[in-house]
Amino acid sequence: MRKKIQRSMVLVITVTMLISYLLLTVVVYHQSVSIIEDEIRQEADYICKALEISGEEYLEPLDAVRKTTRITWIAKDGQVLYDSTEPVDNEEKMENHASRPEVKQALESGTGQEIRQSDTMGQELFYYAKRLEDGTVLRVSKPINTAFRSAVQVFPIMAVLAIIMLLFAWLLSGMQVKKLIRPVNNLDLEHPMDNQVYEELTPLLERIDRQNKEKEAVANMRKEFSANVSHELKTPLTSISGYAEIMMNGLVKPEDMKGFSQRIYHEARRLITLVEDIIKLSRLDEGRIELEKEEVNLYRLTREICSRLAPQAEAKHVRIQVTGEEVVYCGIRQILDEMIYNICENAIKYNRDGGSVSVWVGSTLNGKKVIVNDTGIGIPKEQQERIFERFYRVDKSHSRETGGTGLGLSIVKHGAMLHHAQIRVESQVGVGTRMELVFELEKQG
Repeated sequence: MRKKIQRSMVLVITVTMLISYLLLTVVVYHQSVSIIEDEIRQEADYICKALEISGEEYLEPLDAVRKTTRITWIAKDGQVLYDSTEPVDNEEKMENHASRPEVKQALESGTGQEIRQSDTMGQELFYYAKRLEDGTVLRVSKPINTAFRSAVQVFPIMAVLAIIMLLFAWLLSGMQVKKLIRPVNNLDLEHPMDNQVYEELTPLLERIDRQNKEKEAVANMRKEFSANVSHELKTPLTSISGYAEIMMNGLVKPEDMKGFSQRIYHEARRLITLVEDIIKLSRLDEGRIELEKEEVNLYRLTREICSRLAPQAEAKHVRIQVTGEEVVYCGIRQILDEMIYNICENAIKYNRDGGSVSVWVGSTLNGKKVIVNDTGIGIPKEQQERIFERFYRVDKSHSRETGGTGLGLSIVKHGAMLHHAQIRVESQVGVGTRMELVFELEKQG
């Protein structure tokens, strides 16, 4: 990372220097051209005045002192009367200049100028022409490459400055990168929000903090789950072991053997149910559901479930009723069966003697619903969010009596997540509970 940042900074400086040099070259070039143009105009004005006063005799002495400036005197018809680059006897042989753009402009408007490649000089020149009072034209020209040369002369200086700045930038960037990275290397990832670092790192630290809390919550849940599982398994195993030991030692009367056997059987069934629920929940957690989705008639499924629960309801003197309409939903039949079964079973288990359970199945604007209402003991409002936690019981003593494993509603919750369904709970202590399973239409299947 350090080298990458250093390279990036050096690259930025290099590009900046290159752009600066190009811009400086353009500026210097244009300034040089502007200076040359002003000099040529002034020189042309001086020569024009001298010609008007002294005539052609003034031009001859200029040949001795002229350097890069070219002077051409042109007649009205374009004939070259004098050219500082040609001997006197060759001037008559020179090409007619009437068609030259700067000469045409001067003849028409008094002055004219042009920048072009000169065939005679073999280089790019700036031409400035001025009409005299007698109608002839004086043209003065000078090479433009002097301006370009001035711009190029800046290059060595810029190159030296660039090398110095790049070395300085490399050293400075190394120091700066160390300073920037030091807080990152010293981050306390266990307590990310306690770090005083750059504002840009706040979203990352918040995400790490959230993940740490989630990991901690998962770890705590696993510890609690392990403790609860150990406790739940130990209770029936202790009962089975105790009854079996008494029977093994011959301390049970023959007429009591049936009762002891029934207790061992019930505890064993409770243990099997607990293990089965743990396995179901584990598979739902891991998403290891090998069954495929199919078209399930929720109304018929609910009636079948209530028929299976009828003996249990009769034993509690609870009246159970199913109403609604036939509704088909695409889901895993076994999971849907367990979800509805657990809700209805709880409605019976935690009901009062002589109470009732009403189940409604049908379609609504929000989706397909299974609604279970009971007249049971109810759930305190502050505990309604926790009833779907594993092994959580609102009334622990009552739960022991009913033989529940404490995993039923956890299975309902995970089954709902698997089917993208929602669970809604409304309850009032001493009045009853209403639970809704809502299978949203847009998430079906």
